[in-house]
Amino acid sequence: MTLLEECIRDSLPIWRKCLDTAFIRGVIDGSLPEECFKGYTVDDSLYLREYAKVFAWGIIHSGTMNEMRAYYSLLAYVNESEDATRLYYLKRYGLRDEDIQRLPLRAANQAYVDTMLRAASEGGGAPECMMACLPCMLSYCWLFKEVMREHPEVRDTVYWPFVSDYVGEGYERVCQNWIDFTNEACRDITPERAEKCREVFMRCSEHELEFWHMSEQPRTDV
Repeated sequence: MTLLEECIRDSLPIWRKCLDTAFIRGVIDGSLPEECFKGYTVDDSLYLREYAKVFAWGIIHSGTMNEMRAYYSLLAYVNESEDATRLYYLKRYGLRDEDIQRLPLRAANQAYVDTMLRAASEGGGAPECMMACLPCMLSYCWLFKEVMREHPEVRDTVYWPFVSDYVGEGYERVCQNWIDFTNEACRDITPERAEKCREVFMRCSEHELEFWHMSEQPRTDV
């Protein structure tokens, strides 16, 4: 079992709690108030801005061109592939990306990005960067595959464009590329560093759960 497989195994109970949040249950049957999803869309936009900085940090501190290319592909995916749906919902709610950038991150969001950026800057490179970022990437893949397996009726809700981003073969293939890169980066790290990576992965999985709970309440400033 790879280090990453151990991290996923240990975090699965947290991911299952994410599946049972009021937010995800509301997405599944379409009952989630759109004011809550509006707030989620704003918070996700602000999160992705900070998330991209982790990859940017990785690029600056890369030791090889191959590592730089891996980070660049991840950054490009975040900036391009996820933008269409996010901008669709912003437009639906009468918001513009440039206008929401001045808004503050809510507390749970700020705590999450602080953890990621601290892991990247205080770690030693790719293992810490990827362990900070993968809980978001991989939990979304697992979470919405479970949603589709158990609740295909989500296709008939207003939230289907959001869900569909994470259930296709394209997203799963990209996630596998990230997994392969991470496995290689972690292959020869020391036991002490591996333990720190486990802690980062677990804490960021916990932040994922806190983010979903935060999003069950609408923002009051948009």
